[in-house]
Amino acid sequence: MPCNPRRTARWIRTAATSSLIALGALLLPALAHAQEFVSIKGKTVNVREQPNTRSATLWELSRGYPLQVTQRKGQWLRVKDYESTLGWVHAPLTSKSPHMVVTARTANLRSGPGLKHNRVGKLEQHEVLQTLKKQGSWAQVQRSNGQSGWVAKNLVWGW
Repeated sequence: MPCNPRRTARWIRTAATSSLIALGALLLPALAHAQEFVSIKGKTVNVREQPNTRSATLWELSRGYPLQVTQRKGQWLRVKDYESTLGWVHAPLTSKSPHMVVTARTANLRSGPGLKHNRVGKLEQHEVLQTLKKQGSWAQVQRSNGQSGWVAKNLVWGW
């Protein structure tokens, strides 16, 4: 049977397009989880309306507060907090040290990763925690007073 070049070319284009769509579907979840986070390095840092020091200060954040990077512009980062509020911070005032912030009104700090472990403390909303380790749906964290324990990841935000 003779080969039809047009049919073959159409089949190759269809196969290539299908392959690219399938590859994109596989990579999209991985890219969605590849969010970049930073935390505040200075004692207090201004979050600004625009990427310059003359711009209005929207709010101030304390050391360790986690932010998700949404855009870069020179030495400035466009960031959002856990409430999706956007602003700009000067990149040298941030760190890659992983932190989380408590989003629930209160959360239990436990001795291990799971509800069966004893409660060793009570965390308050907006409390900033240093992230030490992640295990499943739990994170081992350290408070600013040095106390460490485990918290359910659905009660905190950051990395």
